Amino acid sequence: MDFELLPNLVTFSPLVGVLILFFINPEKKVLFRWVALLTSLVTFGISLVLLSNFDASNPNLQMVTNLPWIQVAGWNISYYMGVDGLSILLILLTTFLTPIALLSTWSAIEEREKDFNIFFLMLEVGMLGVFMAQDLFLFYVFWEFTLVPMYFLIGIWGGPERIYASIKFFLYTMAGSLLMLLAILWLGINQGTFAVPALIEMGGIPAGIQTWLFLAFAVAFAIKVPMWPLHSWLPDAHVQAPTAGSVILAGVLLKMGTYGFVRFNLPLFPEAAVKFAPMMAGLAVIGIIYGAIVSYYQKDIKKLVAYSSISHLGFVMLGLFALNSQGIQGGILQMINHGISTGALFLLVGMIYEQTHTRDFEVYGGLWKVMPVYGTVMLVVTLSSMGLPGLNGFVGEFTILLGAFGSEAIGSAWYAGLSAIGVILAAIYMLYMYQKIFLGPEGSIVQTVKEHGHALRDLSAREIITIAPLLVLIFWIGLYPKPFFTLIAPTVDNLVLVLQAAMG
Repeated sequence: MDFELLPNLVTFSPLVGVLILFFINPEKKVLFRWVALLTSLVTFGISLVLLSNFDASNPNLQMVTNLPWIQVAGWNISYYMGVDGLSILLILLTTFLTPIALLSTWSAIEEREKDFNIFFLMLEVGMLGVFMAQDLFLFYVFWEFTLVPMYFLIGIWGGPERIYASIKFFLYTMAGSLLMLLAILWLGINQGTFAVPALIEMGGIPAGIQTWLFLAFAVAFAIKVPMWPLHSWLPDAHVQAPTAGSVILAGVLLKMGTYGFVRFNLPLFPEAAVKFAPMMAGLAVIGIIYGAIVSYYQKDIKKLVAYSSISHLGFVMLGLFALNSQGIQGGILQMINHGISTGALFLLVGMIYEQTHTRDFEVYGGLWKVMPVYGTVMLVVTLSSMGLPGLNGFVGEFTILLGAFGSEAIGSAWYAGLSAIGVILAAIYMLYMYQKIFLGPEGSIVQTVKEHGHALRDLSAREIITIAPLLVLIFWIGLYPKPFFTLIAPTVDNLVLVLQAAMG
């Protein structure tokens, strides 16, 4: 087998499922689910083959495909795909979460199942393409492509205000992307290539130009993260999205923004990255504190988890703009940790919502006695999200704070000190949520469900199978993170050398 084709196989294998779904009889609803699930599992299997052929000691791009694509009027655009330490874990996270998200919809999606599964598999293609593309124009194509299926997933299968949320999501992301497109065109035309490795190697972009290019890319990525104050689309999108949409939105789509910073802003514009590091770190710290405080005052469980994402991804941004090895490695690992923990939280919220049809945790209470397995799983995920030592969240946050404390680029330990308050606030709002739902006397929702002739059930076998892989990773990363750091360290060290040269 030609292993150079593996990135292409991983990226486009979901399209096989899409083609099969087109030809299935609309009456065979169960078959839609099985085809989509098996397609996503095959994609995950191919990504494991990709991982097995990935040389963790090699900091450069691996399994590269570089073919001429658009070669007109001096435009040198290539179909350029490859994998390195910055993208390998995000590729695995995408292929890992997609079948889990699809399995969570088994009984939740009852209308237009065929369309839902087609859009979901197409979304996976776009997300994988974003992490694989090494040509700026190709990256932009995949980046914009992800908007379409996510727009329909929210707009068709979302909550009562789904149209408003889907349009807001689309317009916010599209507006930021236009600035990035202008910057991409300037780079490609003036530098003679759109290939990211070639642009990094060439360097030589004047510091003044770097500033404008950095800002153009940064706006697009900051909206996607989302960073404060460009975050207002996120709670609406999360609350209105179906459970599977929320899982993949939090788990992968938001990481496209943080990935964009580490893939493009830092290596392409190192002088500008150094210049803006204190400002970006400051916005990250504001996001950490703001997201945590606003989370505490939410009554909708899903909205609480959505605002917590703003806080958690603030830590990622702080780590990336520490511009040192510890901070960037911690930031990349925390992208994965957030995808696992927050993805699990959205799954668990969806599981209880299917039974009660409410996310207002004021009506809950005493669920530990009624649903002990559910309560135990939610406790583990809650502790993971608040960064308890021994679980995955602690490893990423600790490494980020370590990098921020010693950051020459940020220039002050106060950023790390203030962001550490976010860890305490996370414990407050997460434990408050848990106490309201699971402890104390039985809430009114328990009685309401009984009045309708049935009691709340604990997790089913399918739901346990859905959540179990995430629990395994929560403990694995928390207790033995070395394999994950091993995958990303060499590429990050190479990136840090470029940044240190810019610092002088």
